[in-house]
Amino acid sequence: MRLRYHIPNTFTALSLLLGFASIITATIGQLELAAWMIVWCGLLDVMDGLAARLLKATSLFGAEFDSMADLIAFGAAPAVLVMFVGINAGGLELFSKEFWLLFFCTGFFVLTGALRLTRFNVSNESPGGGWFTGLPITAAGAGLTATALILLLRYPQISDSYNLYFFLPFFVLLMGCSMVATFRFPKMKKRKGKFINMFQGANFVASCYCGITKSYPEFLFFMGLFLLVSGIIAGVYTKTDRTKR
Repeated sequence: MRLRYHIPNTFTALSLLLGFASIITATIGQLELAAWMIVWCGLLDVMDGLAARLLKATSLFGAEFDSMADLIAFGAAPAVLVMFVGINAGGLELFSKEFWLLFFCTGFFVLTGALRLTRFNVSNESPGGGWFTGLPITAAGAGLTATALILLLRYPQISDSYNLYFFLPFFVLLMGCSMVATFRFPKMKKRKGKFINMFQGANFVASCYCGITKSYPEFLFFMGLFLLVSGIIAGVYTKTDRTKR
């Protein structure tokens, strides 16, 4: 295998290992740090895709390896973190009804993440195409779930205002359903419109700054929320447009 293929695979390996480190970090009670590690995995996931395209180093091995890493970093790690946030910050009692509800909901999140990745791998969807089918697991795990948990941990008044027994199961169920939905979500790639390309570039740079400095999680969460909503709207619009034709 040529050296250029190892560069994107190195980013993928780092993402996988960092996802595993996030799980360990969550188990010892460093919940906010564990959430930031998932955000860093998201940045590494973007970097491995950019490196593969720029170096023309896409391969079947790299695609399969990337899916394996994504399941750990954006499936298992966020699910474990949600459980520990529910126990430590939400006051869930072990083996209570609320505990089992959250357990099954996080299990559903991991399962739908695996199904989302499997559907992508076996479909005829072109990696270079402009759309995803279903919310990408990276956006669900890092862009929304991890950043939402950072906000809950950083601002206790938020968790005091909302019933975490209800919010956490509902949130991970929403993320899981979004991943296996058939809505088409736009990919971050070069577009015809200059404004869209500038917006994507500025958003990526700002996200890198926020992630590296562990600052402004509000920006990361609301950008993830914006992409989720705009993706649903764009997916519905294009689906309706194709039906009319």
